[in-house]
Amino acid sequence: MVRVSTTPRRVAAAVVVIALLASGCSGAGQRPGSAPSSAPATEPAPPSSAPPDDPATRAAALIADLADEDLVGQVLMPYAYGDQATRVSAGSAAGNQALAGVDTPAEMIEKYRLGGLILVGFSADDPTQKNQATTNVDNPKQVRALTTGLREAAGRLPAGAAPLLIGTDQEYGVVTRITDGVTMLPSALAAGAAGEPALTEAAWRAAGSELAAMGINVDFAPVADVLVTRSAVIGSRSFGADPQRAAEQVGGAVRGLQAAGVAATVKHFPGHGHSADDSHQDLPVLSQSRKQLAAEAWPPFTAGIEAGALAVMSAHLDVRSVDPDVPATFSYKLLTEVLRGELGFQGVVITDGMNMPPARRWSPGEAAVRALKAGNDLILMPPNVGQAYDGLLAALRDGSLPRARLVEAATRVLTMKFTLAGGEAPKLSTLNSTAHREAARALAAAAVTVLRGKCDTSGVPGPVTVTSSGGRAHTRAALTEALTAAGVKVVPSGGTVVHLVGYGDAAADLRADAAVTVAMDTPYVLARATSPTLLATYSSSRTAMAALAGVLAGKARPTGRSPVTVSGLPATTCDG
Repeated sequence: MVRVSTTPRRVAAAVVVIALLASGCSGAGQRPGSAPSSAPATEPAPPSSAPPDDPATRAAALIADLADEDLVGQVLMPYAYGDQATRVSAGSAAGNQALAGVDTPAEMIEKYRLGGLILVGFSADDPTQKNQATTNVDNPKQVRALTTGLREAAGRLPAGAAPLLIGTDQEYGVVTRITDGVTMLPSALAAGAAGEPALTEAAWRAAGSELAAMGINVDFAPVADVLVTRSAVIGSRSFGADPQRAAEQVGGAVRGLQAAGVAATVKHFPGHGHSADDSHQDLPVLSQSRKQLAAEAWPPFTAGIEAGALAVMSAHLDVRSVDPDVPATFSYKLLTEVLRGELGFQGVVITDGMNMPPARRWSPGEAAVRALKAGNDLILMPPNVGQAYDGLLAALRDGSLPRARLVEAATRVLTMKFTLAGGEAPKLSTLNSTAHREAARALAAAAVTVLRGKCDTSGVPGPVTVTSSGGRAHTRAALTEALTAAGVKVVPSGGTVVHLVGYGDAAADLRADAAVTVAMDTPYVLARATSPTLLATYSSSRTAMAALAGVLAGKARPTGRSPVTVSGLPATTCDG
């Protein structure tokens, strides 16, 4: 396994390497797939101090041999239909034809000379499902076969010496693309409640190792948004409301992922937690002052950058105090002047999904050009791959997209690829290993919080009856199993009621006769609960339920602190 350097110096060197190339030749070109007619990018001189195997040096050398078509393809990272690279169902082929004029994911890579592909999927409680048009992840074995096929297709491209970027949103918690057969970490909010960055780093190192084993080398995580609003779209995806404590957690997650050879993507800059609106539906407005954002929203991004994050994701947010009425994804002021100039980030800037409504106010081609000119390096999930590709190529040819900007973006992408290259992927047998489960268990156990009730290890009086809001039979079963294993008798009715509430639940989902109410997502609903004991796990995974069972059985002391303020309740009753 390759360990990713936790320093941005290599990526920064790429910026020095390209030296903002002033010009290059371009001629009339053909569609991708035909012989390139445009000249390669102007060759930059690599820094004399850099060794020949330095990622930036390798990127510069490869860029010098690439035609316009290759440069454009390297800055695109669409999704595709189908759970195999070269064989798909009729429905998936139809989806790919509408998206890119091809039948299979492999053909999409080859036709458009793509720099990367994102694997997509969704679950019932997923707040991002509105831009997840399909799913192509099922289980680790299938994902590994898919990623192997995708890389074989990319390896035949002129840029094939640099490994294809294959990413997914594996945040853990409500946004988790691959759930079967992997170690499930508790949510980011649970990690914030635990407040121990070392545990977060260890858990995310285990997660990164499992992603690498499946052939995924980019994780669109961790979420660096500070949860200052009761945002349903961010919610438990955030590490909490305190910018400094969240910053410590983001740094730990970045270090863990990249120690396992997977690029971390700190998101959603400049801070989606400062609006309760959902950018999957409209353009949220951030009304805070620039000074307020710098103090409250940006510390976790700075921490991620300082930890060596290879990527930052830009967000579809209207930041009125910096660049009013311009989504941050398309804002030069925010991405180039603030993110790069003030925060010092020199890695790859990736757009949020370009199939989301704020980005669809323009055609796919124009949106891609605008995003690149603002400072993005990788265009994620364009709603039509062919139109995005053609728009970028046409803008390059007519001069409205400066060649230097495209070369700069492609060089950053290739530098990240070479940074991730090398070493063998872990075996699939490492997934859900004892060591990985222990890392997740330790983090989940440290997260359990008492917001009302005694902080002791006497446990609840048995027998116990486990209830929940609607549709949570799987979670009830997991807690029942964990309680039984901990020596607590569970009965269908008549016992001490432990009631579970989770994502999207409100006061109507509470139970008045519950002795214990447990919040498995954001804990705000506990302000309306009347139970004498209120607990929070912030997650509904089996690991979280096992940690809860340990507390309910009196075998573990809950040490977590709520990372968000719940009206009328303390962060914990366990300070004494």
